[in-house]
Order: sequence, then structure tokens, then C-alpha cells
Amino acid sequence: MKKFKEREKSGLTVEVRNNDINGALRVLKKRMQTEGIFNEVRERTHFRTKGEKKRLAKAAGRRRWLKKVEKLTTEGKLI
Repeated sequence: MKKFKEREKSGLTVEVRNNDINGALRVLKKRMQTEGIFNEVRERTHFRTKGEKKRLAKAAGRRRWLKKVEKLTTEGKLI
């Protein structure tokens, strides 16, 4: 019989303390959000053509730009 070595755990791991599963689940969701796993899963659910990706990226950039301009105008830095 083989003896199994203790392996390093790969991926996201969360330690459950005092049988608090809800707290561990909350921590896991937060880590998945920061790693971008939810966004990746959402992107992989349906096939997107090259043109569609380009169009969505352009729209996202425009939204970021408009948000930045709005922020600067409310602070009075941009006339």
C-alpha cells in the first residue's frame, strides 16, 4: 500500500472555523469575486464572436470614460 503525502492545496481554499459554514461561504464568495471567477464563468456560458467582444469592450470603455468625466465635472476640475 502506498502512503500518501500531504499535498499543498491548489486553488481557492477557505478554512471553516467553529463550524461557521455561512462565514466561510461568505469569505469564499468574496475571494472568488476578487479573483474574477464569476466574470469568467459568465463569459464562458455563451459563445461571443470577435465583433461582439470588440463592440462590448468599446461600450465598456465609453462607460468608464463618461463616468470619469462625470466625476471630474462634479468636483469642478473639468470645465
